[in-house]
Amino acid sequence: MIVVLLGPPGSGKGTQAKRLWTERKWPQLSTGDMLRSAIQKGTKLGIQAKSFMDQGLLVPDNVVVDLIAERIELPDCRPGFVLDGFPRNILQAGVLDRMLEVRNQPVDRAVVFEISDEELVRRLSGRRTCVECGAMYHVESAAPKKPQLCDHCGHSLIQREDDKPEVIQKRLIVYHQQTEPLVEFYKKQNKLRCLDAKKKASDVTEALSEALQ
Repeated sequence: MIVVLLGPPGSGKGTQAKRLWTERKWPQLSTGDMLRSAIQKGTKLGIQAKSFMDQGLLVPDNVVVDLIAERIELPDCRPGFVLDGFPRNILQAGVLDRMLEVRNQPVDRAVVFEISDEELVRRLSGRRTCVECGAMYHVESAAPKKPQLCDHCGHSLIQREDDKPEVIQKRLIVYHQQTEPLVEFYKKQNKLRCLDAKKKASDVTEALSEALQ
């Protein structure tokens, strides 16, 4: 099964995609994670992507499409996978459909995580990330045991540039302008399901499971 998770940054798509991997063994194809890995390694693609991400802007289509095209050819993707952060616009959705048409394996379901901008700013601006292992925390709902230190490896926690309030606002504008139209795109294909992303994670997991039936 091929699933597209839609929703603004901070709506919980990544958390649910990881749960699908744990429960169903569907690989999580997160363009955000792929790009951050490239940035951390200092690759040419990573340096190029960082200049966009730090401003809250989308990475150019050709860079993201190449990442996905390469990834879906790996053996673990043959039974299906979860797309988290791709497609981000109508153009990418069209490219994805053409890529999958060659495999005779179309998108089965698109699920949109619905949540207000105000809640997202609160969620994202409170996030902290470990500089070493990438573990995620939140100053309100998932604080580390020791302030500003990772529970897992003891390294420092930082607020990512793209989690700062002024950048979040830019990210949300970009989402509403470029990504939100995908809701109608998949609705017309009769593949769209909606869920309330404001609920606690366990309730969202249950709703997602129903949406994938």
